[in-house]
Amino acid sequence: MTDSRHQQIDRLLAIMARLRDPQTGCEWDREQTFATIAPYTIEEAYEVAEAIAQADLASLRDELGDLLLQVVFHARMAEELGHFTFADVASAISNKLEARHPHIFGDDVSGDAQTERWEAIKAEERAAKGATSAIDGVAISLPGLMRAEKLQKRAARVGFDWPDPSGAADKVREEMAELDEASAADKLEEAGDLLFAAVNLVRLNGIAPEDALRAANTKFERRFRGMETLAAGDGVDFASLSLEEQEAYWQAVKRAEKA
Repeated sequence: MTDSRHQQIDRLLAIMARLRDPQTGCEWDREQTFATIAPYTIEEAYEVAEAIAQADLASLRDELGDLLLQVVFHARMAEELGHFTFADVASAISNKLEARHPHIFGDDVSGDAQTERWEAIKAEERAAKGATSAIDGVAISLPGLMRAEKLQKRAARVGFDWPDPSGAADKVREEMAELDEASAADKLEEAGDLLFAAVNLVRLNGIAPEDALRAANTKFERRFRGMETLAAGDGVDFASLSLEEQEAYWQAVKRAEKA
């Protein structure tokens, strides 16, 4: 790392320390805690993903900076409490990367043996943290869709998985029927079971559920805006149309996309 890069990191750390100064710092920054900053950390990670999805490298630079600020903020608060520093955070991830890549920083291992070693190393790390279950360590704070996929993948590592997508498809149909027949008190649980089963089916088709849903969201947004545009071009208030009339615009947008 060049001196200029060192200087910029040191500058950022110094800015954060000044913002958190008990006497002369920013009132808002001084009042923050790990819990109050956590939502911003999650939000910034999503904004990084959004910049990548849009292939906007200028925005990616800015969003990565915002995300780095979150790391610096948490590290500063931890340092003030006497737990760890930003340097400790950097050291910990460096140690982890070297330990998880012995084929690069140690023995020359490749292919299936490399994958097996990777999983073994991660299992050892989880065990060292007190893990007793194959699904320990899947963060509760993850979005539901992502957490469902991670739980299923962890279970699959120990053999608890459908052998092919057909079993998962049958389970989706079963859960749809159970949701349809459920009482009002049981609807929430059955709806969750249906979504969990759908994640399983998508995963077993080799597709990341989060990616699939993001794509579906983007397509729906594009088509919905298209309907509104067509209606406005016809001098019609889209919201005042009947469902059948709105559906006609939906089909028109779909035909236009295919054309």
